[in-house]
Amino acid sequence: MVVYEYIGYAGSVLIAVSLMMKNIYHLRRVNLIGATTFALYGFLVKAYPVVLLNGFIALVDLYYLIRMNREQDSFRLQPLSKQLSIYFDRFLEFHWSEIKKFFPECNPKDFEGAERYLILRNMVPVGLVVLERQDAETIFIKLDYAIPDYRDYKNGRFMVQALSRKFKEEGVKKMVAQSTVASHRKYLKKIGFKQTAEGRFEYWLT
Repeated sequence: MVVYEYIGYAGSVLIAVSLMMKNIYHLRRVNLIGATTFALYGFLVKAYPVVLLNGFIALVDLYYLIRMNREQDSFRLQPLSKQLSIYFDRFLEFHWSEIKKFFPECNPKDFEGAERYLILRNMVPVGLVVLERQDAETIFIKLDYAIPDYRDYKNGRFMVQALSRKFKEEGVKKMVAQSTVASHRKYLKKIGFKQTAEGRFEYWLT
């Protein structure tokens, strides 16, 4: 098998993988790489219709990626009062299988008495945050979940900034989180948490 056939297969696999992604940003990014790779394959085998089609797809992906990066999203951290607890329960129930992937030890009973917040992004409910006060200076984040279509670092960065502003005024010094899931540990580091020697993650309010 010659090299350009491997290039063609690689492009096909990347395009197929991109179509299985739930997050539109990640879909566009992987599809861009796949379409560009497949366009290169078309050029090598002189299949110019393949070049034109995949070149066009790559340009469309690039356009939307640039547009998405430039868009200024509007965020809001909405406290969930007792009156809205039914919405919290329904949200939790609907996304429970996904939540368990990132929080395998999660138990709804542990949320009783905890503070609950909904993250709104352009007025769309995209995430759920549950936390409790361990002491006067420490907040423990029990749950920080975002739905697949909006699973990027923007939600997390907004959350820590919004909570920092809120709790700093109340004398809180740090927020802590724990996770045994590799992808969630990576996420925590990306949004500013530092891992301690004990394996916890801490975010100091400055």
